[in-house]
Amino acid sequence: MINKTVPNVQEALQGMADGMTLMLGGFGLCGIPENSIQELLRLGIKDLTCISNNAGVDDFGIGLLLQTKQVKKMISSYVGENAEFERQLLSGELEVELIPQGTLAERCRAGGAGIPAFFTPAGYGTEVGEGKESREFNGKMYLLETGLVADFAFVKAWKGDTAGNLIYKGTARNFNPMMATAGKITVAEVEELVPAGELDPNQIHTPGIFVQRIYQGQHYEKRIEQRTVSRM
Repeated sequence: MINKTVPNVQEALQGMADGMTLMLGGFGLCGIPENSIQELLRLGIKDLTCISNNAGVDDFGIGLLLQTKQVKKMISSYVGENAEFERQLLSGELEVELIPQGTLAERCRAGGAGIPAFFTPAGYGTEVGEGKESREFNGKMYLLETGLVADFAFVKAWKGDTAGNLIYKGTARNFNPMMATAGKITVAEVEELVPAGELDPNQIHTPGIFVQRIYQGQHYEKRIEQRTVSRM
């Protein structure tokens, strides 16, 4: 029986080095690989290119890596919750590539599917399209966008098995499934790790063939970016 389990996050991140490109799943602070980010922080690996829907907040998620200047470039679609990101961008300390959210998702999916490039209308006629090839199809203009791949992809799932099959819960099923397919090495951290065969095959979102390492995470905070409660 295939077993992709590693005992801890330290072993899961073996092989990480300065200058690598990473994909990090999540949407805001939902479904982010908290344990893997903390280990990156501990290791002090620098000059990273991070592909993520967002850059976390100042004191959580990728925002922690920005504070320690471990990130050289961010490839993202939304960065509005992080003051340190804004400061580094405006000062020229951080390279940034902003991508429309749907385009970012499709670039990750395309990279995982082995599709080198595709055409999309999103961003045509804006700064997003500067320097990119464009073509007309059926009277509408499209931009050529390339697929994205990474040295490592870090994803977070609700439940997984020892063969690497993953199930995401709720909104955590966001960028995680696409990014899981596009990493040369995909590391999955899960809240619950079960023996192979215990998951309903019809409920699996990411097949284990895309996952190289899986471990059970600990001490999840699951923070909320902007907590809103009703007034009594």
